[in-house]
Amino acid sequence: MSGLRLKEGVSWLRSLLIDQVQIHLKAGDGGDGAVSFRREPHVAKGGPDGGDGGAGGNIWLVASSSLSTLLKFKDHPHNKAKNGGNGSSKRKSGALGRDLVITVPVGTVVKSLSGEVLCDLGREGYRWLGAKGGRPGKGNAYFLSASRRAPKFAGQGERGEEKWLNLELKLLADVALVGFPNAGKSTLISKLSAAKPKIADYPFTTLQPNLGVVKVPEDILDMKSDTAERHEAGVSDFVMADIPGLVEGAAKGKGLGQRFLRHIERASVLLLLLDLSCPGGRGVDEQRDILLKELRLYHPDLLKRPRLSVFSKADLVTVSSLQIAANERKLYISAVSGYGLDALLRSLSLLVKQARTAKKSNTFVLHRPVPAAMSVLTSPDGSFVLDGAEVERAVGLSNLDDPQAVELVLQKLKKLGVEKALSSAGVKDGDVVKAGKLTFTYVPDR
Repeated sequence: MSGLRLKEGVSWLRSLLIDQVQIHLKAGDGGDGAVSFRREPHVAKGGPDGGDGGAGGNIWLVASSSLSTLLKFKDHPHNKAKNGGNGSSKRKSGALGRDLVITVPVGTVVKSLSGEVLCDLGREGYRWLGAKGGRPGKGNAYFLSASRRAPKFAGQGERGEEKWLNLELKLLADVALVGFPNAGKSTLISKLSAAKPKIADYPFTTLQPNLGVVKVPEDILDMKSDTAERHEAGVSDFVMADIPGLVEGAAKGKGLGQRFLRHIERASVLLLLLDLSCPGGRGVDEQRDILLKELRLYHPDLLKRPRLSVFSKADLVTVSSLQIAANERKLYISAVSGYGLDALLRSLSLLVKQARTAKKSNTFVLHRPVPAAMSVLTSPDGSFVLDGAEVERAVGLSNLDDPQAVELVLQKLKKLGVEKALSSAGVKDGDVVKAGKLTFTYVPDR
């Protein structure tokens, strides 16, 4: 019975952490071009006047600080942009498909289903083209030439991109509170900011990260210290994240550790909160070693971040031990009584300033592979298939029974280098080649 309750509890715990979702994007299809000829009184053999289609709508992902969770995508993952309108007579173009703008929390990382990072929306207002709308088809008026006086075909609109993506949210904070469960992290952030996390005297009280803005009073900014930085002024405010307690084995997923550790990645400064009450018989040195080990196993670069080790619950130790700690330049605090909080704010303010200054670039990070224009695939029936976006555009005509349309398609394919691609793929004279709706027998160009 207890095992059942534990399983249900873990399921409920996972439901709170909406920082990973999958979404489906379907950009709008491009509109078809029109096949039309002028029909006016006293105008014999009017020329082609079919209009172009309208482009399909794009889908954009935009980072917004008005959101703090991916919850809205949990039950509504599908997103579709508008299709472009078809062209019509008198060279009238179809309506443009309206773009779809999807807001996501600042700090959202977009990945492919294979785990490849496509985009990092780490700043307010950053936008990324998640799915591109289909190109519109050209009307038959576009294909008018000296050799084609009455084209009876038009371009077909391309299908908009369609894909599934993984979204992961990583909190944006200057300082991340790291420590074992019930080390006093939630109490500390509630004292330093307006955040109101759940606080209780049992482990795993915090089930999801909490953010708080810490305002540093001017008298603390000007506070004298024994360090060489006594005349340096720190930042007047910074964002602190209360990360749910870590346990040994968190980097391997124990206790949902990997989901919690993700939110530490963006923090500029790490604040290790070491519990002087020694929970489970672990001393502060052992706590620090375990925490650093888990951070290193999850992401080695985390150990290169500025960090501050602070001993919490100082009200549980004697005054003499506090004096010894002061000589060793270690920070002892008590979030309950307020002991040491001014010195802590001063130290964090300076570390955050140094970390912000060290950041060399705030540029938009984008990783996106360039799709191949054309490839040759082998079909199970022994034929060869020309694949790729450029191939689809070349054969995207409405009437491939028309000899002039087929001639135009073959000209486009030749410009794409189809002859060389087929030869490199081992296609021989007489083999069947398919390109979209077009099927032809390959004859080498002699």
